[in-house]
Amino acid sequence: MAVNISEVLRERASMTPDAVGLVEGYGDRRRLTWAELDAQADAVAGWLSARGLVAGHRVGIVLSNRIEFVAAFLGAARRGLVVVPMNPRSTTGELVRMIADSGSRVVFCEASNVSIVREAAQSLAEVLAGADEALRAGSVVPHLVVVGGGERSGEVGYEVVAARDDGPETIAPVDDEALSTLLYTSGTSGQPRGVMLSHRAMLANVEQVAALDPPVITPDDVVLGLLPLFHIYGLNGVLGTAVRQGVRVVLADRFDPTGTLDLVQAEGVTNIPLAPPVIAAWAGRDDLREKLAGVRQVMCGASALDPELAALFARSSGVVVEQGYGLTETAPVLTVTLAGHGRRPDGNAKPGSVGSALAGIDIRIVDASGGDADPGDPGEIWVRGPNLFSGYWPDGSGGPDAAGWFATGDVGIVDADGDLSLVDRLRELVIVSGFNVYPHEVEDVIAELPSVAEAAVIGVPTAETGEAVQAFVVAADASQRPDELASTIRNHCEYRLARFKWPGHITVISGLPHSATGKVAKGRLRAVARRDTLGLD
Repeated sequence: MAVNISEVLRERASMTPDAVGLVEGYGDRRRLTWAELDAQADAVAGWLSARGLVAGHRVGIVLSNRIEFVAAFLGAARRGLVVVPMNPRSTTGELVRMIADSGSRVVFCEASNVSIVREAAQSLAEVLAGADEALRAGSVVPHLVVVGGGERSGEVGYEVVAARDDGPETIAPVDDEALSTLLYTSGTSGQPRGVMLSHRAMLANVEQVAALDPPVITPDDVVLGLLPLFHIYGLNGVLGTAVRQGVRVVLADRFDPTGTLDLVQAEGVTNIPLAPPVIAAWAGRDDLREKLAGVRQVMCGASALDPELAALFARSSGVVVEQGYGLTETAPVLTVTLAGHGRRPDGNAKPGSVGSALAGIDIRIVDASGGDADPGDPGEIWVRGPNLFSGYWPDGSGGPDAAGWFATGDVGIVDADGDLSLVDRLRELVIVSGFNVYPHEVEDVIAELPSVAEAAVIGVPTAETGEAVQAFVVAADASQRPDELASTIRNHCEYRLARFKWPGHITVISGLPHSATGKVAKGRLRAVARRDTLGLD
């Protein structure tokens, strides 16, 4: 069995070398066979080796969904390196933190975001210049590889990397517990944390998904690669499974409601994994049934899907939306709804169900006392399986316990059939389009403004993105106009935070409610938000 995820590509290239594996959906519609992708991964591996990188070193990827992302990811894995995917729309400050925290020695970026990555590298260099010797010894300013041209002196164009020809590169010897990927997500500390995913975890989930009956993806499928590759759902749930199955992936680096539908039709896409915002954008379109005529399956994950929205999509498209549940920490898939999973005997989906666990995954529902909840009662979802992460970077803290169980922080119910329904979250994470937003991070940014006395952030339901960020703020000067303060906050957040973290709603109030212990009573704020949504006084 493979112990390095790039071995899966090597095996695929040997079985079907001339089959097209990747297509870039927009622009020139570049196509790459499995053999060509394998050769490009070899070139990346050879170049990284020549730079002196050895197994365990980290490599950052700040790229959109394009061929070079896949080649860089698999090429770095081939050298036993740890890949650190980052959102290409991250701000400079966010990139500085991730690059510094991970110690990435090389960062792949592209012409559209190279200026931000340069700023991040320069900021890191300035910090290290004034740091003590211990910090300088443990940190590094990364070397930049630029895709699409525009590289400066000291940087390397990707075409130079891809042209390297050292012959086939031997896969670095690793055990399956060696780290494959470091993905940053929000944790209970309020700061993004690096989720340490081993080759074992990544490969285990690919095999678990491949074992589903009926299958999620078949070798005859053409899969839409719209979900971002810097997110575990796109990276392993889609790409990893597609390479394992030898399925063509049509990469899309952006979503356009009409253009993406045209792409689906033009490329003969049959399988569409996506997130709720795409469902919201497509549901109810008059041309949806025609555009999706060749699609056999739509799978929605990353965040909860509104049942009414799912029903509208099914009526207008003729395709029932299947759902799944997973976490970055589980690489990612835990449950799915397919025939026999999360369905009634008549074949209809159980309302609210996200299906049953994949093979090899155990699920417990734990009550407040730490014991198993009674059947049908809600409790925290605990999971165990070979696809679980190795803890949080860098020391492995917060990982599965000695018995292999990981407490997800989500609340759910398992019915008599073993199907899981999600109820709520214990943690205060806000999930926007599948991306985690921790309220403290947004609150800290808003509090930087001298015009703000106090701020609290919650998540509010929305059909478009699953949840949206809502900020409640108290003005430092009671005479300031609420609309002016809201505008100032909005502009500041747009400068300091990635787009999905921006507050969609800003409410200026005279004071925040507090509990007896002095904590902000966010339950009361959620009640205010619900009343506002319903138009109640």
